[in-house]
Amino acid sequence: MRPNRLREMWKTGKRANNCWLSIPSAFSAEIMAHQGWDSVTIDMQHAPIDDAAAYAMLVAVSTTDAVPIVRVASNEPGAILRVLDWGAYGVMCPTIETVEACRAFVGAARYAPLGARSISPGRASLYAGPDYVAKANETVLVIAQIETKLGLENVDAIAHTPGLDMLFVGPSDLGHSLGREAKPDQTDPVVVAAIDRILEAAHAAGIYAGIWCASADYGLAMMQKGFDLTTVVYDRGLLGAGAALRGKFA
Repeated sequence: MRPNRLREMWKTGKRANNCWLSIPSAFSAEIMAHQGWDSVTIDMQHAPIDDAAAYAMLVAVSTTDAVPIVRVASNEPGAILRVLDWGAYGVMCPTIETVEACRAFVGAARYAPLGARSISPGRASLYAGPDYVAKANETVLVIAQIETKLGLENVDAIAHTPGLDMLFVGPSDLGHSLGREAKPDQTDPVVVAAIDRILEAAHAAGIYAGIWCASADYGLAMMQKGFDLTTVVYDRGLLGAGAALRGKFA
């Protein structure tokens, strides 16, 4: 089976970066993945990316070494099954708040005996290899987002869910849920303390920690803090940065 490059990096003590994809385009995804990112995340929660677009984007990303991750819209078994069958090497679920929700998520993403994922991998076996079913549980990443006050309260128990690989911080929603400003690159002491708690809970449970950042500088700071996977750029943001050049011609 094709190895998961992120797992290989982490075994050697390296941190990994991530590029966030919200534009529903295989061409755009391929261009972004070719820029040398360790991984890319296709966002099916907030972006206008439907099943057909996500499938095409996964095919496009597979022309590169970037590890393809998909954030599904919700903790729905069918959606989790589909993106994994299409070749996602990591599946991320938003708003995990309880152990029960996390167990359901892991159960949908893992083959028996760790879960109840149905066997018919389709494109995943083309991307990963004919031994996909035998090795998927140890290769594919299962990532739970912690982004609410309730999720924070249950974070230690959630982190110990068998079959879970990572806690991923959603800083804007986390800040909002804690009654603070909803923004990505958090400096609010209350939210920073919550972020630190999630990081500590993940590592104490022997799993990885990730976080979404809106800038490279903040992302580097989070890597130095100890996060294993850090989103440091997103496609919409890059378009906006490029559009700022228009001011030179005003």
